[in-house]
Amino acid sequence: MIKVVKFGGSSVASATQFKKVKNIIESDKDRVFIVTSACGKSGDEDYKVTDLLYLCHAHIKYGVPYDDLFNMIYDKYMGIKKQLNLKIDLEKEFKIIRDLMGKDIGLDYLVSRGEYLTAKCLAEYINGQFIDASEVIAFNYNGKVNFEKSEQNLISKIKNGRRVVIPGFYGALPNGVIKVMSRGGSDISGSILANIVNADVYENWTDVSGLLIADPRIVKNPKTINYITYSELRELSYMGANVLHDEAIFPVSEKNIPINIRNTNKPEHPGTMILGDCSSQDAVDPPHFITGISGKKNFSVITINKPQISSEVGGLRKTLQVFEDFNISIESVPVGVDSFSVVVETEAIEKVVYEIIARLKKDLDCDNVTVLDKMALIAVVGRSMKNKPGMSGLLFGELGAHNINIRIINQAADEIDIIIGVENKDFEKTIRCIYDKFITRSDSL
Repeated sequence: MIKVVKFGGSSVASATQFKKVKNIIESDKDRVFIVTSACGKSGDEDYKVTDLLYLCHAHIKYGVPYDDLFNMIYDKYMGIKKQLNLKIDLEKEFKIIRDLMGKDIGLDYLVSRGEYLTAKCLAEYINGQFIDASEVIAFNYNGKVNFEKSEQNLISKIKNGRRVVIPGFYGALPNGVIKVMSRGGSDISGSILANIVNADVYENWTDVSGLLIADPRIVKNPKTINYITYSELRELSYMGANVLHDEAIFPVSEKNIPINIRNTNKPEHPGTMILGDCSSQDAVDPPHFITGISGKKNFSVITINKPQISSEVGGLRKTLQVFEDFNISIESVPVGVDSFSVVVETEAIEKVVYEIIARLKKDLDCDNVTVLDKMALIAVVGRSMKNKPGMSGLLFGELGAHNINIRIINQAADEIDIIIGVENKDFEKTIRCIYDKFITRSDSL
C-alpha cells in the first residue's frame, strides 16, 4: 500500500508539532510520500510564515523596511532547528533569500520559501529524501498541471528505500520559474502527488478530527462526518467549508483515491473518509440524510422583472452575457414567470453595480431591475436526502417556525443539496435551527 500524507501549517507550527508529525509518519510504513505546508501559527501571538512572506513582498514593493518581518521568520526556523537538533544550514538558506530580496525578487518565489524551508527541516528530521517541488510539480504556461511530466520528474528523483518529503503550494513553469497555487494549495500538491504515484490513500493531516457536519463556531460540538462523497464535499467546500481546498478533489477523484482527513493532535481518531462512492459503507452503516451544512454571507440578488420574460427567447442568455462581460461569477439563477434573479457575491459587483443595472435595462429593454444586498446562502447537503420524502417541506417548515424568511430556494435535479438564501442577520440562527432539527432531534423525524 502507498499513502501520500500531507501536513497542514498547524501540524508543523513548532518543534513540538514536528515531533507529533514524526511519530505519525513512523507509525505506518506505508506513509512514504510526505507533503508539507509552511509553518503555521503555534499560538495566538504567533504568525503564519506565508502571511509574513506576503507582507515582506508588500514592504519591498513599496520601499518599506521589512527587517522585523524577516527576522520573525528567521527566528521561527532557527528555534525549530535548535529544539530538534537539526544540522541544516539555515544561515545559508536565509542568506540566499535575503540577497534576492535586495534585488527584484518574484512574489511566487518568495512566498514559496515557507514550504521549502519547512520541507527541508522535516526531511532531515525524519531522515527522508527532500525533493524540491519545483523539480516535480510541472505547470504548463497556461497554469494547468502537466501530470505526465510531473510523474516523469518524480520517478527520476526518487531514491528507493527512503521516504520522500516535498514542499506543497508550488511547482514550476517549463522555464523553471516558480509558480504558486492559491492559498491552501498544499492540499492540491498532496492530491497531485497521490495521483501521479497511484496512491491507495491520500491522508490530509490538520488540526481537526475530520470534517464536521457544521461550523463549530456556529454549532456547539457538531458531530464528525464519517464518510462523504467527492460530490458532497465539493458542494460543502464551495459554500464555505474550508478544511480541504476544493480543487484538491479533482486529481484524486480521477483515480478514485480516497482522502482521509485526520487530526495531528489526535492521531488515534479515524477522521473522515472521502470517497467516490459510499454505497458499500452505507449498506453497513446507513448514513444520516443530511451529511453537512455550510454557507457564506454577503451575496447580492439582482432581479429583472418583465412580463413573460421567462418565455422571451434569449433573455436569460443576454443577462448572463452582461455578467460575463464584467467577469463576474454567478452563484445561482432562480427563475419565475415574469422575473428571474441572478445571485452574485456582493464584493464582485460593488464597484460596477450601476453599470450592470444600466446594461441589463438596455439589453433586456426593461426598466424594473432591483438589487437586494446582505444575503447569505446556506447549503444543506446529503446523498440520502432524495430518499427522505417531504425533506424540503420539513426544512422550510422548521425555518418558518423560527420566523426565518427564506428569500431564495434552489435544488438541483440530483437532490444532493438544497440551497436556501436568507438575510445575513439570520445566517447563524438558520444553521443552528437546521442542525438542531435534523441532527440533534433527528430521531423524532
